[in-house]
Amino acid sequence: MTKQSSFSMPSTNLFGVGSIQETGKRLKDANATKALLVTDKGLFDLGLADRIADIVKEAGVEVEIFPKAEPNPTDENVAEGVEAYKAANCDALVSLGGGSSHDAAKGIGIVVSNGGTIHDYEGVDQSKNPMVPLVSINTTAGTASEMTKFTIITDKKRSVKMAIVDKHVTPLVSINDPELMLGLPPALTAATGLDALTHAVEAYMSTDANALTDSAAEKVFEIIPEFLPRAYANGQDVEAREQMVFAQFLGGMAFNNAGLGYVHAIAHQMGGFYNLPHGVCNAILLPHVSRFNLVGREDRFAKLAFYLGENIEGLSTLEAAEKAIERIERLAADLNIPSGFAELGAKEEDIPTLAANAMKDVTAATNPRKARQSDIEELIRQAM
Repeated sequence: MTKQSSFSMPSTNLFGVGSIQETGKRLKDANATKALLVTDKGLFDLGLADRIADIVKEAGVEVEIFPKAEPNPTDENVAEGVEAYKAANCDALVSLGGGSSHDAAKGIGIVVSNGGTIHDYEGVDQSKNPMVPLVSINTTAGTASEMTKFTIITDKKRSVKMAIVDKHVTPLVSINDPELMLGLPPALTAATGLDALTHAVEAYMSTDANALTDSAAEKVFEIIPEFLPRAYANGQDVEAREQMVFAQFLGGMAFNNAGLGYVHAIAHQMGGFYNLPHGVCNAILLPHVSRFNLVGREDRFAKLAFYLGENIEGLSTLEAAEKAIERIERLAADLNIPSGFAELGAKEEDIPTLAANAMKDVTAATNPRKARQSDIEELIRQAM
């Protein structure tokens, strides 16, 4: 007998140029009267937060802007945001940005609705009450945080990224307007795009994968090799940006329901310990963890090679599987992803602590091959 499965995502998801114009209406439909708009300093300085605020105000909803989401949002960011939300008497949230803004807003929302601190919600479904209405406007094509039940917040005292997986943090509405992504620099385009690929790969290999998550992931494998290099080479390529919107969203659909694996479990530690970009961490780790996971998943990696466009005719299953990993490595090299963590400041003496924390990360639960701490330590050494 097969185990039960479920499939969750926001109730409404908007795509296409101009879709940000729906923001105010969607808040109004949720009976919001005043929203806290959570974003980062960069988007605030560019005037994008004010642009969204104007759209919201036109619909008759007041706005308070909170431009303090950090690249790896922390427990302190969340606590400050909760205070700002309460002080402004808000009853809804808007997140504007990439994963950092969305995660910060989700953290604020779950604490506002449930009390305590963000630390109380580490793990799976620790909250009791639904979150206040959240409309998430995406400006990058990678994390899919605008549509998932995953929230990653750094605990500054422990230097650990807390993985909060909770049905109550799923946004009410997600908006993916490719026009907002045209100005993304190449490095950020590469990191977020490979983050999307990692989501799809880990979901495809997950012990909780099913036909629905597989179909989403397989489409990601077809889109990214063609359109991520195009978006990287020419940030104004609207078609490439639009296709990457779909790829990252499909990746979110896959991992939101199938789970992730050791790439994310380790990446969360590298990012939290050294304050490194999440997408870069994933891109560095993906080939190494993939080779570790070949045992028992050769057939899946062989299919991955096919969907990535590799010619696997006449190859054994193992040879085809290796082709998939080699293709991932070539793509990362073409996009100038760093070759290892050592050049980013990681230290050999930290490996045991990083590995021990990775073993506890909730995303490790659905990795297809079970590891000992010594295995995780070796994977980190390989990625150095």
